[in-house]
Amino acid sequence: MPPDAAAQNKYAHLAHDILEGADAIAEFLFLGTSDEQRGRNRRKIYYLAESSRLPVFRLGSLLCARKSVLLDFIAAQENRVLGPNQ
Repeated sequence: MPPDAAAQNKYAHLAHDILEGADAIAEFLFLGTSDEQRGRNRRKIYYLAESSRLPVFRLGSLLCARKSVLLDFIAAQENRVLGPNQ
């Protein structure tokens, strides 16, 4: 097995975890919204990304996020508001 094969197997799940583009991120976070809301939701993603309130990264000019990181971020926000005892 070539040395690169082990590294590729280690990160094979990563491709399924990445959302590419503000539209994909908005669809993941705001699932089931109307066509009218879609444009607003995409704009929200750009705003939150620029104000550092959403864990995203860029691949070149493409805005990306990992589903698992977004879910952890949301859970942390919920815990912060509710407190550890609730």
